[in-house]
Amino acid sequence: MTQLGDDTGMTVTSVRRRAQRRGQAASSTAGQQPPTTSQAPDASMDLLNQIIRQPVDPDYALGAARGDNSSGRRWTLGVLALIIGALFAVAALQTTRTAPVLQSERSELISRVQTAEREQDELRGRVTTLTQEIATLRAAALGDDDTARFVESQINTLDPVVGNVAVSGPGVLIVVDDSPSAAADARDRVLDIDLQVLANGLWEAGAEAVAINGHRLSNLTAIRSAGDAITVDYRSLTRPYRVEAIGDLRTLQAGFVESSAGAWWNDLAQNRRMRYEISNVKQLDLAADPGIVLRRAGKASS
Repeated sequence: MTQLGDDTGMTVTSVRRRAQRRGQAASSTAGQQPPTTSQAPDASMDLLNQIIRQPVDPDYALGAARGDNSSGRRWTLGVLALIIGALFAVAALQTTRTAPVLQSERSELISRVQTAEREQDELRGRVTTLTQEIATLRAAALGDDDTARFVESQINTLDPVVGNVAVSGPGVLIVVDDSPSAAADARDRVLDIDLQVLANGLWEAGAEAVAINGHRLSNLTAIRSAGDAITVDYRSLTRPYRVEAIGDLRTLQAGFVESSAGAWWNDLAQNRRMRYEISNVKQLDLAADPGIVLRRAGKASS
């Protein structure tokens, strides 16, 4: 019995231990994944599958798409370049065709102006000759009495003032010109009003005769602008402008400098940087003015 009991006890104990082991083994087996019997596919199979799924390389497709756009842009730029080139060719052709015509017209105008100036010079010389003949005839007609001598004296006094005869004597030389910056600013150029102010200032200072670039001035002389040029009796002047005035050396220059005209030109020289030079000259020779002569004056009708 005792032996049985022992055997029985051992048996019960063994059964219990086995049951516990089986529960532990089952719980541990449930937490683990069953072992995989299949092996991982070979790398070559992955490459074949990728080729089958995507036969065209993405970079190749992207490059092909960009190539299409670049071709379109090249065609557009080519067409634009062709149009621009055609426009330039047409403009050059028109310029080439019109250039000889413009040059011919310009040459013709220059020739006409030069011819007119030569004719005007000839007429001025004829006027001077006729003026001298008139003076001789006048002296013969007046006679040699006291009245004739008085009239002749008055004529001789007034002739230099109105510019009918050439005069010589000491005086003042004034040289004026545009400022170096006249090309950028038109206000730095000598204008017709500047020469008008200068001439009137010399008359006011006591000048007996005045000439600009050799053109004698009188009370009928017109100083005007014609485009970019300044004219005296409708004859164009060239820079620099030389203004000659015959008068008393002791008072003429000082009187001009102190006048409003002197202040005008001093301001132009200081602020606009125009050329303004004044000096005394012992001998000046001014030709007569063969321009417009006043024959008859009367009151204008209202």
